[in-house]
Amino acid sequence: MPIRSERKSLYLGGGTHSKEWKAFRASLLARAGNRCEGTPMHPECRAENGQPHPITGSKVVLTIAHMDHDESHADPERCRALCQKCHLSWDAKHHAANAALTRRRKAPQIDMEDFING
Repeated sequence: MPIRSERKSLYLGGGTHSKEWKAFRASLLARAGNRCEGTPMHPECRAENGQPHPITGSKVVLTIAHMDHDESHADPERCRALCQKCHLSWDAKHHAANAALTRRRKAPQIDMEDFING
């Protein structure tokens, strides 16, 4: 899933195209041996970057996942190199919550949860 433009500035060096972010990404890919590091849901996944995914068959493009969903840090202990399948499944609940919030904000009436949480 693409990074929203308003969130890109949170990344190391001010964006995903910065020298700092690219160096951080390269260090995580090297640590992972250019393979998916897996998630608690798929701990055995070791899909190789650029190769067909062993389950989906699609070409693997490793991405860097903030396992705590906080893009404001570049902590290698809290980030992992993940294939698309692992990254999307790891972020599914987070994406669903963001989508629900977006729908509520666009609704003509205010949601009590949003009113309470500010």
